[in-house]
Amino acid sequence: MTYAYLRQVPGSRSLISQQQTVVGFALQRGLEIDKEVVEYSGRNRPIEERKEFEEFIHSLSEGDNLIVDEVWTLSSRADELIKIIGCTISRKIELYVADKGVLITKETPLGQVIPLINELRENEERRGGGVGRPKGSKSRSKFDAMQPEILQGLKEGKSVSSIARELGVSRSSLKDYIESRDLKTLTQNRFMQIGRPMEIGGDEGELLICPFEREKKNNEGIN
Repeated sequence: MTYAYLRQVPGSRSLISQQQTVVGFALQRGLEIDKEVVEYSGRNRPIEERKEFEEFIHSLSEGDNLIVDEVWTLSSRADELIKIIGCTISRKIELYVADKGVLITKETPLGQVIPLINELRENEERRGGGVGRPKGSKSRSKFDAMQPEILQGLKEGKSVSSIARELGVSRSSLKDYIESRDLKTLTQNRFMQIGRPMEIGGDEGELLICPFEREKKNNEGIN
């Protein structure tokens, strides 16, 4: 299967912008997207807190295709990106980075992968480890934290007035937000939303490092 993976965090590129890049890339490569997956988070979280993302990655099978807009979509941290790439390679998943036109597999020359990691590391250093505001991003809004509920309401065919009443916000402000993010267009696509803001849970030692899962299990057995 071919998955388009989009990620929305405050201050990041809009989902519509990501979708346009990914869909255009898929058409150029002759790939038919089977599912479009959206991860939403109220803030930029480390892998250990992105349980739904980890579950999604582990649900992929050998031969699946995963398309992302940019590498920051997977993670804004270079060390985490290395782990994720290691995971996709170990599971024989073909990872496409649309904006660079790069396919990452075990056969991909390091010369194509290292610049992606270095660029992310440099951005991380410049921004003090934050995700920053990639080109084309929207300014933050109080409605960003409500986006899952807004999207769900639109998917169910609710009016803007109805959603505004449920959220206890101004109809006109909500309408402006929906239009600025083009959320109505977004809900017309086949999205599976994951990653609602959640409490930290699970084993703090749990890492998304597929190549070392065996080692991790062995260590747990020793302890």
